[in-house]
Amino acid sequence: MAWVLRLVEHVGVIELALPPAPRVLYVAAGAVSAGGTAGALDAWTRIEAGNAWHATGPRAVTAPAGARVLHWELLRQPTPGTHGARVLLEHPIALDPRQPYLMRCDRVDFEPGGVALPHGHRGGGIRCLLEGALQVAVGEGAPRRVRPGEAWFESGREPVLARAAESGATSFVRCSIQPREIQGRSSIVYVDPADAARSRPRTYTVFVDDPIDLP
Repeated sequence: MAWVLRLVEHVGVIELALPPAPRVLYVAAGAVSAGGTAGALDAWTRIEAGNAWHATGPRAVTAPAGARVLHWELLRQPTPGTHGARVLLEHPIALDPRQPYLMRCDRVDFEPGGVALPHGHRGGGIRCLLEGALQVAVGEGAPRRVRPGEAWFESGREPVLARAAESGATSFVRCSIQPREIQGRSSIVYVDPADAARSRPRTYTVFVDDPIDLP
């Protein structure tokens, strides 16, 4: 059985009727209203810029001109359409249908020159840089300089080394699929356990940390 985690970007006026799937929407600019499917009487939620929203059932999403939304979906292959959005990244993700999972969305903010020492995570996910610049080396691959609006995938199993720009703020938002047993706890696993005790010049803001059923 195979799954895909996909990140798409919606810009401008947004009118979506989304089918059931575990998903997260992060509002990068503007404000979004999300709720029951079109015509339903379900309560609607307004999501302001800098916040995220999670759902699994069918939903409608609307936003006026000027909105920018990052939208992650966990899907079974083959994948359906992209709701008219621009695909930033789509990547297979290894999951065990016998295990319980959660969907997590959080934001990571680095201090200037901050370094995330070699580490992995308990689960895989897609990151998208919001501001600044970040040099990322995944596994034995060459370091990649990531710029705002660019996305990358981390399986969690390969060690990652990340270095933020020496000046200005650097931050990214990510959505990952984690073992449900770590709900409310960090997913990070350092290559050298001693690094866990070192200063980590970055902060975390968790928006979503909710159990899901695999589609």
